[in-house]
Amino acid sequence: MEQVNPASRPRHVIWNTAETRPDEQFSYYREAICQAFMNLTPETATTSRFPAKVEAIKVGNGAINRVVFPEHTVHRSRADIAASTESCFYLNFKLAGRCRMLQDGREVSLSRGQVGIIDSDHEVTLLHDRGPALEVASFWVPSRALRDRLPPSFDFRAERVSDDPHVGHLIVETARSLNAGALRMAEEDSIRLFDVLLDLVALGLSRGSWAQTAEAASFADATVLALRRAIHERLRQQGLTVAAVAGAVGISGRYVHKLFERSGTTFSDYVMERRLDGAAAELKDPALAGREIGTIAFDWGFSDLSHFARRFKQRFGCRPRDWRSR
Repeated sequence: MEQVNPASRPRHVIWNTAETRPDEQFSYYREAICQAFMNLTPETATTSRFPAKVEAIKVGNGAINRVVFPEHTVHRSRADIAASTESCFYLNFKLAGRCRMLQDGREVSLSRGQVGIIDSDHEVTLLHDRGPALEVASFWVPSRALRDRLPPSFDFRAERVSDDPHVGHLIVETARSLNAGALRMAEEDSIRLFDVLLDLVALGLSRGSWAQTAEAASFADATVLALRRAIHERLRQQGLTVAAVAGAVGISGRYVHKLFERSGTTFSDYVMERRLDGAAAELKDPALAGREIGTIAFDWGFSDLSHFARRFKQRFGCRPRDWRSR
């Protein structure tokens, strides 16, 4: 089945096997999870009924996939990986039952209330058991969105990130809040909360490698998180400067440039991309359909409408009004 990028589908989609004949339910479920996640190969011992529900909620370039299902096994094989057009991480928040995640010779077990992460670029087996009705909220995280928050040389492996003694509980509560409120809050707010979740996960993963990482690099990674947070809090301010953000974090402007250079970008480009993302989200929000495009641009720190329109087209391939009309 052709894989569908979460960023290209409607914001909210539901697949329910109750809508199909009992002998077709598992096949329907298999197609649904391939649409919601990416190419996967599920297996089940049952040959008849398979009561399951898959719900996908788009959050910026990522997604929350809520899945309720009976006991079964899911594989991501070499063939599945080769057939996929996207790379991502799955951040799984277990809501009911147990899931054992086997990847690269490592097993990570998740029980209710725990959060684990796996890489879609490596073969993995998910064993879902301990209950007739199991449930998970799986956050579809574009690879770059997380790797940009991690040290360049970071060696990823499957982890239970909720175990971190400092930020594990924050990861759990943020995942819980985002899962529960994604459809109730404005899309812009859900994207911000998604970014907070990724910051916390990156911090937890980085902490796990600090014993093998030079002290200076560890300090830089933590500082980058604080730097991005300071920028996000000030994105709507016109004339946002390196000096203002550096002062908020307590570092020099020169070090700000160095940290962004280390990540392969610049302060200006990072601010521009985040502002354009925020404006694009508001242009698609039906609740803001009556707000002028210029007003939205100015709200996101742009002082020149023609400059905003030009940069918007460069990033998204169309003019702001065409984006809104879609």
